[in-house]
Amino acid sequence: MAILVSDSERVRTVRINRPDKRNALTLPMYEAMAQALEEATAHEDVRCVLIAGHASGFSAGSDIGDFATRAESGGLAAPIIRFLHALARCEKPLVAAVAGRAVGVGTTLLLHCDYVVAADDARLTTPFVSLALTPEAGSSLLAPRLLGHARAFELLVMGHPLDAAAAKDAGLVNAVVPAAELEETALDAARKIAALPPLAVKAARALMRPSPEEIVARIDQEAEVFRARLTSAEAKAAFAAFLNRKK
Repeated sequence: MAILVSDSERVRTVRINRPDKRNALTLPMYEAMAQALEEATAHEDVRCVLIAGHASGFSAGSDIGDFATRAESGGLAAPIIRFLHALARCEKPLVAAVAGRAVGVGTTLLLHCDYVVAADDARLTTPFVSLALTPEAGSSLLAPRLLGHARAFELLVMGHPLDAAAAKDAGLVNAVVPAAELEETALDAARKIAALPPLAVKAARALMRPSPEEIVARIDQEAEVFRARLTSAEAKAAFAAFLNRKK
């Protein structure tokens, strides 16, 4: 299974498990993650969600094959939008454990998380504009608020990568640990959150975050712009160059 979902001690772990493809996300994987988040909100026994990848990398972003298909069809597929909406609407605290590369949505999904633990080998990149595209996942709203405009512009537009230490300095990561300690550190944080009074956590979290409606509206706005960019001459040229480099 490319997405593994397990529940233990009131923590739901959603693991991206496609290491042979650097945990690149396919449309069925987006569907599975969306369902796991939606069900977590509905289940009282789940008090925290941990999103994890693999020791070799958190996620390389969207699968390039799916991405090429979407470029031809001209839009973000429904499973991706469902997943992004599920992130925005999830009522349970989100913890992430990030090792290795986190590319594209592998980075922008972290903006929705409440606590992020990174291995010291983590590297976050968002190469949207280099592909003549635009940021997604509500990142155009969340990143400037979290990082400030200058750092958000450097990450989302210029595509400058953040290593684990820089991501912590920017406020995107809470803790940086040796790779061997990543899983246990992130799980320990999730367990501590799950042990807190759940209604108080829910109320406090709602006060601290933008409203889900605001984030969903931005996700949908970004998707419209993204769709237009996919069919542009700039994007077609950038994709052709990228795929030629891959060959």
